[in-house]
Amino acid sequence: MPLYEHVFLARQDISAQQVDALLQSFRSILEEHGGSVGKTEYWGLRSLAYRIKKNRKAHYALMNIDAPHEAVNELERQMRLSTDVIRFLTVKVDEHDAAPSAMMRRSDRDEREGRGDRGDRGDRGDRGGGRGGRRDYRDRDRDFAPREARGPVEVEAEAEVETVDAIEGGEDS
Repeated sequence: MPLYEHVFLARQDISAQQVDALLQSFRSILEEHGGSVGKTEYWGLRSLAYRIKKNRKAHYALMNIDAPHEAVNELERQMRLSTDVIRFLTVKVDEHDAAPSAMMRRSDRDEREGRGDRGDRGDRGDRGGGRGGRRDYRDRDRDFAPREARGPVEVEAEAEVETVDAIEGGEDS
């Protein structure tokens, strides 16, 4: 049977126990249609990148599915009918990973937390001392002084016109 990874987002105002109940009901739908669920992960209540159906947060859950295509279609149909599910995504995969998903790995989170307040960046000499401070007005006036007029450009343009006139005059004679 084909293998799938299925992630769904549930509304923010339901509890984690209700999300577990949703997982169990979706598992039973798949088992009724000849499929099985290998691994389920509850990723918790997380912020969304943008509002979806007036929700700023959602409960994330993952299911590794081993089921025929018809069972997955029925699962997705039931999710579309459910008012608690706001989004879902099913992806066909070659094999399931037995290890925890990237969202559940603690090692990645520990590395990011080790950065602290980003004080390890040090002083960047190429940006000047303070960041965002006001510059001295004398420096600003000096940076934006008017430039000299460009005289030679006008002379070259007149020379081209004379050359074209000379060529046209030569053709007429």
